[in-house]
Amino acid sequence: MNTSDSPSPQGSSESVPWRLARRFLLTAAALVTLIAIFYTVENWRGQRAWENRRRQLESKGEVLDWAACIPAPVPDDQNFFKAPNMQEWFVKDSLRDLRASPAGNTLGAPLPFALRQRKGTNLVLAQVEVVPRNASPESPPPDAALHFEDPAAREQAAKLLGKAIGPCAIGARQCVLVAQPLNQFRPLHLALQTDTVPTLKELAAFFPNNPLTNLAMAYSQISYLQVEPAGSNTFRVSLKEPVYEAADYLAWTEPLTADFDQVRKALERPYARIDCDYEQPYAIGIPNFITIRNVVQILSQRAQSYLLLGQPEAALHELALVHDLCRIMQAKPSGKPMTLVAAMIDVAVSGLYADTFEDGLRLHAWREPQLMAIERQLKETDLFTPVLEAFREERAGTSRTFETTSRRELLKLFNPDPMSKLALTWMPRGWFYQNMALGAELGQEVLGSMDQTNQLVLPGRLSESVHSVSSRSEHRSPYTFLVAVALPNFAKAVQTFARTQTKVNQAQIACALERYRLTQAQYPETLDALVPHLSQKLPHDLIGGQPLKYRRTEGDGYLLYSVGWDEKDDGGAPGKSADDGDWVWELH
Repeated sequence: MNTSDSPSPQGSSESVPWRLARRFLLTAAALVTLIAIFYTVENWRGQRAWENRRRQLESKGEVLDWAACIPAPVPDDQNFFKAPNMQEWFVKDSLRDLRASPAGNTLGAPLPFALRQRKGTNLVLAQVEVVPRNASPESPPPDAALHFEDPAAREQAAKLLGKAIGPCAIGARQCVLVAQPLNQFRPLHLALQTDTVPTLKELAAFFPNNPLTNLAMAYSQISYLQVEPAGSNTFRVSLKEPVYEAADYLAWTEPLTADFDQVRKALERPYARIDCDYEQPYAIGIPNFITIRNVVQILSQRAQSYLLLGQPEAALHELALVHDLCRIMQAKPSGKPMTLVAAMIDVAVSGLYADTFEDGLRLHAWREPQLMAIERQLKETDLFTPVLEAFREERAGTSRTFETTSRRELLKLFNPDPMSKLALTWMPRGWFYQNMALGAELGQEVLGSMDQTNQLVLPGRLSESVHSVSSRSEHRSPYTFLVAVALPNFAKAVQTFARTQTKVNQAQIACALERYRLTQAQYPETLDALVPHLSQKLPHDLIGGQPLKYRRTEGDGYLLYSVGWDEKDDGGAPGKSADDGDWVWELH
């Protein structure tokens, strides 16, 4: 036997690691191959889903290409944002910076139009002395004696407090503006007759939430009073919000008028194109909502102050700038790109414009020239176009972002939870496409709930379609989770837009109603009396398409309302939220 041909024990022991290594390498190769196949298949499936969705929408005339949303350059001398200070005042760097510092000013400079802090007056309306039934305080004599258990006494108390305050308005910056000089104000002395001293809670319930005379319906359910003890059987009734005298507020804000005039001058330029790089949607400049909010709030309160002082032309001068500022959000005349942030700022500004105009109606301060000018501005206020454009460009921008942005940058933009962060880091690119396809479908469903041609909003259709699509995004699926993170609450945005456009339409009709009252000394029995002498055509209800409901009320007032988001006629009764009840415009 030849022993040289037999395997040695040492050779046999050396083959075991080799066999293990070979098995490991084969397993690793198989695993890598499976992963590669998985990524390839998922990428192919995702891209196919997106291409199919894109072709389907483009066949309906929709544009999903972000490049088509980029506005063409305009001459500097015709661009609002190239006027001195306008870019610095009214542009926030980008959506990326907004998410990085939501409460700050990314420009690094003091906010323009910021007033130095100034405290308003804590106005005491009445000193209330609780006395035994059928008794009065010995000295001084009260302005009125009220029976605590008498229901009619509550209405009397409301009238007394409202008369004491006089003409007033609720400011956008959580304050009350009054016409009368504060140094002439004298608190009422009220005697409240009762057998037992009421508790603080009972006394607070005795006085009305809102003693401010003829306030708009939007403010009627808000409590503006506070009741505090001032002795063993005496109480103090005061306003919760700080109070400013109208003339004093105008003097206080007068230093800002030079800046406002500079904005007016810049708005003479026909274009509004933000100077930035438009290639990446998340990096484009967006309107600085903090500055815009400051500007429109101060302007609206200056307009209210002028109205309280009986100067409607000066009030219109301030209110017109609120209206014109909407143009910089809409980027007219190009209209691109209209971000959803800008569109909703536009909606909010238009709503504040209508509220301030309504204050002038309550005070019967507007005259024919101002009413005609305001009616023209209200007719120009088309929120359909910018909101629809915003939804379309939001969809194109989101798709562009998912398709071209690095994963590291996406993590910065969305700041996802740990599980989503892990998926975002390692998931196939095809999963991005799957999310893009679902997001495009959701966007189309939202657009389908708004009929711009016929000026209609379809809440039922929106609710059903969005619920159907968004229910898929609520599940933790790799094909849907980015949609849930990236897309805003579209249904809420549509509802807010519809409510504000309705308010603008109601304000337009209110202009014609007030012009009728100025000539006929009363409001008409029906809206038909306004056509065609005061208005060629009245806007209809966005919800359902029927005429807005109207009727005269006691005290020579009127009620004008839409059936609201629930699509039911509740007879002009407002709901506790925007989801129920009617959308009411009421003038006492």
